[in-house]
Amino acid sequence: MSQLAPDSPFAQLSSSLAGAVDRVAPSVVRVARRRGGGGSGIVWSDDLVVTSAFHAPERTTVGVARADGTLDERDATRVGRDPGTDVAVLRIDGGGLTPAPFRELDGLGVGALTLALGRPGKTIRASLRIVGVLGPEVRTAAGGRLDRWVETDRQLPRGFAGGPLIDAAGEVIGLDTRTLVRDADLAVPTATLRRVVAELLAHGGVRRGYLGVGAYPVALPAALAAQLGQDAGALVASVEDGGPAATAGVLVGDILTRLDGERLAGPVELRAALLDRGGREVDVELVRAGVVRTDRVTIGSRS
Repeated sequence: MSQLAPDSPFAQLSSSLAGAVDRVAPSVVRVARRRGGGGSGIVWSDDLVVTSAFHAPERTTVGVARADGTLDERDATRVGRDPGTDVAVLRIDGGGLTPAPFRELDGLGVGALTLALGRPGKTIRASLRIVGVLGPEVRTAAGGRLDRWVETDRQLPRGFAGGPLIDAAGEVIGLDTRTLVRDADLAVPTATLRRVVAELLAHGGVRRGYLGVGAYPVALPAALAAQLGQDAGALVASVEDGGPAATAGVLVGDILTRLDGERLAGPVELRAALLDRGGREVDVELVRAGVVRTDRVTIGSRS
């Protein structure tokens, strides 16, 4: 069988991709999982690794690649985790790690060639893929915020979660995850990682706004819907004692319709509106006994 000419476009692309893997491989670690097997992680700094929150126990071991291809097994302690973005930070005993090169998404487009890297075992592994969807900011069902929606075109191989998605130049554009959105293999983009890691290092968790109510979606009567310009709101079914809503005088039976100007059609929109408003004083529009009113509420903050 004849070999490809070294100067052929395909041979050059193949060589470029192999070089990209070589560049990042020292910064991809193996993270021991609670139920056996191995996950992956990315070296963030001299003694820190970012990985999937879904597979990050409080204490574990991390396999760091040596120059001879063997793994140096290190003890690791979890600094913090955020299920909302599936990001966790581990501190590795001994330090001396090789940080991965990260980049933002500028210039990346749908169809861009990428590689998912993982180290579920002793050696580095790669999976070729393209960017299938590149969308705007998205809120996750677990209460997190991704600065961009980055989805690749194929299912992530077993053990790759927590590892990097890299571009053809060998720079990390995100952390691979399979747990945030059902049937979607996403990459948590670098901008999100920087924000979440800073929160985890400072607080051990990501602080999010909360109101202290339980709510259900409810349709508004026709007259109120016409008055407010929306068809539904969030019916308050319970109020937490001493919580922000209780302090502001919100009552069971109130229908929340707007928070800080954002329309609320139910609890999903309420959670999204609260997410980044912890500690802020905002206007809450609500309907009580058929009358529309506006109250001031200081949003709580907790991890």
